[in-house]
Amino acid sequence: MSLKEPLLPIVKADQLSKCYAGKTVVNKLNLNIDAGCFCGILGPNGAGKTTTLRMFIGHCPIDSGTLSILGLKMPEDASLIRESLGVVPQMDNLDPDFTVEENLYVYGRFFGIASNVLKARIVELLEFASLQDKAGSKISELSGGMRRRLTLARALINKPKLLILDEPTTGLDPQARQSIWQKLRELKKQGLTLILTTHYMEEAERLCDRVIVMDQGEVKADAPPKQLIRNEIEAHVLEVHAANDSLIMEIKQDSAIARFEKSGDIFFFYGSKLHHALTVLEKSGHDDYLFRPANLEDVFIKLTGRDLRE
Repeated sequence: MSLKEPLLPIVKADQLSKCYAGKTVVNKLNLNIDAGCFCGILGPNGAGKTTTLRMFIGHCPIDSGTLSILGLKMPEDASLIRESLGVVPQMDNLDPDFTVEENLYVYGRFFGIASNVLKARIVELLEFASLQDKAGSKISELSGGMRRRLTLARALINKPKLLILDEPTTGLDPQARQSIWQKLRELKKQGLTLILTTHYMEEAERLCDRVIVMDQGEVKADAPPKQLIRNEIEAHVLEVHAANDSLIMEIKQDSAIARFEKSGDIFFFYGSKLHHALTVLEKSGHDDYLFRPANLEDVFIKLTGRDLRE
């Protein structure tokens, strides 16, 4: 019996680079993403996330390095690659002159899908997106959450092998966001490969089985969310708000504090347990504080800093 050939990565980037106006935006990126992975790419504004995705879908020329998607070369095989890609952009670009069903139909025809096949596919996608009752509605009649579900459904019209989502839940209320999350979990269970960029750390932590943190065009960390938290950050965080200097000095006497940071009038103490610090706060009567387990946002801040990026 011969051994099976190893599966090629869905995405393989070697020394991938991109510059704008002399500034390096993506810097010699090396990245492999395997089939069935739900990969999150995180980073502050200007980190290179969106530029990386634009290179993945052939919307941004590559300055140097090599990139293969689904075993095909980008940009040489860009048209073939796009036939098996689904893309959910940051902003909805649905056609306001068409109904929900018409948006799906017209988009499906771009892929050359036969009309009878396409009509059956639309029925499936409307059910998947919970939009069966909105098939004849204009886009202006849909809520923000409905529009995002329709954009997701449209990205699936060609039964893609790779789905790329660029901040798909930005601006949605919690209920709409949870609905999108459930749809993405369903796609993951079906074996689809997904790449997600998001500014919501909770979203990445809940959905992704792998998280890549980018900054200044480079990968700063790459691991499953729980492993990132375990490896990159202390176990607990104590946030103390608007405390006077003498109280902060007492808290700092806790030997379990590994490090601390200040942002505005908030002190962040990182360590394990922090029993002394908590005792000091309880005795002081100062109740404006939060003691919690470390999370992915703490990792993100540690790796990319607290400075505001515009």
